[in-house]
Amino acid sequence: MTMQGNAARQQPLPKTLPTDRRMQGQTAGVVAPPIPKTLAAMKLPPVMMRDIVLKTMFRMNVEHVSELAATICLPMQITQELVDAARQQGLIEATGTLHATSASEMGYRLSETGKARALDALSQSEYYGAMPVPLSVYREQVARQSIRNIRISRSQLTGAMGHLVLPDDLLDNLGPAVGAGRSILMYGPPGNGKSSISNGIRDAIGDRIYVPRAIEYSGQVITVYDPIVHTAATGADSDPSALRRRTRFDTRYVHCERPTVVTGGELTLDMLDLVYNPTAKTYQAPLQLKATGGIFIVDDLGRQADPPQALINRWIVPLEESRDILALQSGEKFTVPFDTLVIFSTNFHPNKIFDQAALRRIFFKIKIDGPNQKDFLRIFSLVAQKRKMPLDEASLVHLMKQKYPQIDNIYANYQPIFLIDQMISICEFEGKPYHMTPELIDRAWANMFVAEEDIVR
Repeated sequence: MTMQGNAARQQPLPKTLPTDRRMQGQTAGVVAPPIPKTLAAMKLPPVMMRDIVLKTMFRMNVEHVSELAATICLPMQITQELVDAARQQGLIEATGTLHATSASEMGYRLSETGKARALDALSQSEYYGAMPVPLSVYREQVARQSIRNIRISRSQLTGAMGHLVLPDDLLDNLGPAVGAGRSILMYGPPGNGKSSISNGIRDAIGDRIYVPRAIEYSGQVITVYDPIVHTAATGADSDPSALRRRTRFDTRYVHCERPTVVTGGELTLDMLDLVYNPTAKTYQAPLQLKATGGIFIVDDLGRQADPPQALINRWIVPLEESRDILALQSGEKFTVPFDTLVIFSTNFHPNKIFDQAALRRIFFKIKIDGPNQKDFLRIFSLVAQKRKMPLDEASLVHLMKQKYPQIDNIYANYQPIFLIDQMISICEFEGKPYHMTPELIDRAWANMFVAEEDIVR
């Protein structure tokens, strides 16, 4: 595999849809979550819905049903029903119409009893705002937009990696792996672009799905939508009322690019568990749940504090059964969809860090090797052209004949960028036009490797 160096990091349910509904790469849309029509269709505990209404009115000082509906991301009709039910319980009272700008809309406020109930509810959970989506309903949406429903063509994969120099046989292996939407292990020597290929896979998928702002299980709220992980398809995700005017889907979801979560040496097993906030008494989804419908990249596998075998053991059930098991603070365990293309990337040989049982559970193993001399020179030429560094035949001959034999002619994709950038830095420091000489090649080469020697301390 050959490519122009390493790119910087950027931040599976069963196939249930009929063939004609499968997505064709970037061209077809995902089926949107339907807007709930009735309170019964919400499938949420009535007391939870009532308390979220009260907490939202208390915290955000909303007075009109239209404003409240936009804030809790529900249709006006359902919101009005919730308000009417709270009025019958003496928790909300009408204030009458306000002024001309209110469009003659009835105003509401919390009664003293309602304020007391809101404060009590806030002491149990600080969550307010968008009404959560029941886990059972979310499962249905995950099936509609499953990563396994995607079909990636060779041209799409090539187009997303057009800036890379890739041999055809690599695409032969990558294409089926991405299309399966299961798990991929990329391994090979460092500096040959495993991270860049992962990013290219993400770009090739390139369509959009619907991410819930929060989901509900057993009366507990788990926030899922995370602006750091998820890229909203519009800038209106923070303005549900504006979003509502332009869309016809359940606005408890945010229309997003398929998510990509990238982790490296910082990944720990704890990051794969629910995150409980003891102050707010709410949960935040773990990384793999935020990545649902998208890609989870574990880069630099083998550099984490937890051993690779332990990480893979944690993924055995998700990888095999397309479901993950999470636990609440109470110890109660429950399952959530695991609809994620997992990409493991390592510089270690798989047999050195996994047993055969673990390797069996990773569906595709792809070796990413360094370039041959021909491809190396092609990359070198492309990088030099991009950096506006004139090529010099004598310097290239010196590099090929004098320097690379020192390392047994082992080429890596990061080396052209490293060497050319080193020479550019020297030229700029010395106030000279960009140029290439054998002497500059030697100075650049000296910074690419550290000589073996004993340091006296």
